[in-house]
Amino acid sequence: MWRIARDQSISIFFGVLFIGSLIGQAFAGVRARNAEAEAHGQAAISLSRYVLSSDYGRAVLENWQSEYLQFLLFILATIWLFQRGSPESPSQPGRDSDKEEKVGRYALQSSPRWAKAGGWRTAVYSYSLPILMGAIFVASWLGQSVTGWTSYNEEQQMHDEPTVSWAAYVVRPNFWEETLQNWQSEFLALGSMAVFAIYLRARGSPESKKVGDPHHKTGA
Repeated sequence: MWRIARDQSISIFFGVLFIGSLIGQAFAGVRARNAEAEAHGQAAISLSRYVLSSDYGRAVLENWQSEYLQFLLFILATIWLFQRGSPESPSQPGRDSDKEEKVGRYALQSSPRWAKAGGWRTAVYSYSLPILMGAIFVASWLGQSVTGWTSYNEEQQMHDEPTVSWAAYVVRPNFWEETLQNWQSEFLALGSMAVFAIYLRARGSPESKKVGDPHHKTGA
């Protein structure tokens, strides 16, 4: 068990933080929701009902979609774009050769099966990470839009106002204001990391250059 914990310590650490944050968000969210309901003379709801509500789903998914968009764009940007001196940048932009990537006839005995296979399977596997990130982003964005739409229509009904279709909801300025609030913060964080890592160090981290590396050295 100790070896498993050591070998998987990063995923365990962030998994615990993730679950703890979800639980904390649920407790804080239901209290805020019930306080607002009490102020309007409405009945309170249980924690389990709140977790299954569109309000909670929207709050969770609007952050997920921005995070996966961040990683998708960063992965793709670091293939072709360059930031001199940053460990987050490739030393030479552009795709490496098959020999450097160890695919096809250059694959090692221990290489993944699809890296050895050649053809469409190697082509798909070569971009499997951004493909997955993109799929999660699209799914979470759709989930955010649907839960946000449901929550909006529920609020409209409570005030005897007309409801709207999903297509009408996703072109509303309010929807895109909330969405872009999340996106801009992610883009700022990524750009800042790429630039700060040129001049600053975190000893022992693979996200940092060695402490004594010159500022102009590019790549990890």
